[in-house]
Amino acid sequence: MVDLSIVIVSWNVSTLLRRCLQSIGGPGASRGRDGSDALGRGADAADLTIEIIVVDNGSLDGSVELVREQFGDVRLIANEDNRGFSAANNQGIRVAHGRYVLVLNPDTEVTGDALAKLVAFADGHPDVAMAVPQLLNADGTIQSSRRRFPTLLTALFESTWLEPWAPGRLLKHYYVLDQPNDAIQEVDWVTGAAMLVRREAIDEVGLLDEGFFMYSEELDWCRRIYEAGWRIVYVPTAQVVHYGGKSSEQTGAARHIHFQTSKVRYFRKHHSRMTAEVLRWFLLANYAWQIGLEGTKWLMGHKRPLRARRIADYHQVLASGLRS
Repeated sequence: MVDLSIVIVSWNVSTLLRRCLQSIGGPGASRGRDGSDALGRGADAADLTIEIIVVDNGSLDGSVELVREQFGDVRLIANEDNRGFSAANNQGIRVAHGRYVLVLNPDTEVTGDALAKLVAFADGHPDVAMAVPQLLNADGTIQSSRRRFPTLLTALFESTWLEPWAPGRLLKHYYVLDQPNDAIQEVDWVTGAAMLVRREAIDEVGLLDEGFFMYSEELDWCRRIYEAGWRIVYVPTAQVVHYGGKSSEQTGAARHIHFQTSKVRYFRKHHSRMTAEVLRWFLLANYAWQIGLEGTKWLMGHKRPLRARRIADYHQVLASGLRS
C-alpha cells in the first residue's frame, strides 16, 4: 500500500491539469512494487510514496492525450462522457492503493510540502478522517473554504440573489469568519478542491454519493463522516492554490440546475422532504423573479444579448423543476 493516492477528475481543463500534475511531481515517477505510481518526489514529499489517478470525464480538449504523452506514470481512466464529479471520483478511489486518498481538483497547484504536512498531521491524529489544506487564490489571498453545516435559513440566503440582505451574523457563522485563518481547527465541512481522507473512514462511511452529479457532494460526504464520529480538520500550514470553477464555468444553465438540485437533495437527505420542498419552491421563485428583472432590463435596451442568454438559462432552470 502506498502512502497517498491522489485522485483528480478533469473535464476540459488541459492547461490547468498539466500545471496541477507538475506541481505534484510531474512525469518520470518511479513504479511502486504493487504496480502503483510512486511519485516520491516533487512538492517536497520525498519520503512519501504517491500514486496519481486522473479520471477524465469525456474531455474534448486533448486532456487524455496530454496525460498519456507527458505523464506516463499517471494512471488514466478515460470516460467517454461526463459521468459527474462524484461518480468519477469514486472510479478513482476504487482503484487507489493509498492509506490516504487526496481528492484534488485539476484547477489547483500544490505548494511546498503541503502533501507531506497533511499526511503527517493525519498520521499523528488517528481520529481525524479528513485533513484539508488552506486554499489560496491565484493572487495569494486566502480563499474561503471552511464551513459549518447549513440550516434552512442559511440555504435561503447563501448563493442566492438574497445573499447581500442576509442577517449579519448568519453567513459569518456559516463561513466560519469568526475563527482565525491561520489556526489548525476542527470544522464541519469544507469545499471539495483538496480533501485528504483516511482509507478507514472511506471504508466505514462509503464513497461519494453519486446522486450528486456535482455540487454538495463534499458537504454530504463530510456530514456522513462527522455523523460517524470522525473529525475533519483544517490544516492551514499546508497550502494549495485553487483557481476555482474552471470546469463548471463552461456549463451555463446546467451549472445552476446542478447546484440547486444538489442543494435541495442534501436537505431532503439530511433534514426532511418538507424542508427540501420549501427550499425547492423558494429557489424556483427566485429564478422566476430574476426572469422578470432580466426581461425588464432587456426591454430597456441594456446589454440585450446578456439579458437574453440569462433569461434562456433561467427558463431551463424552471423547466427542470430542480428535481434530482
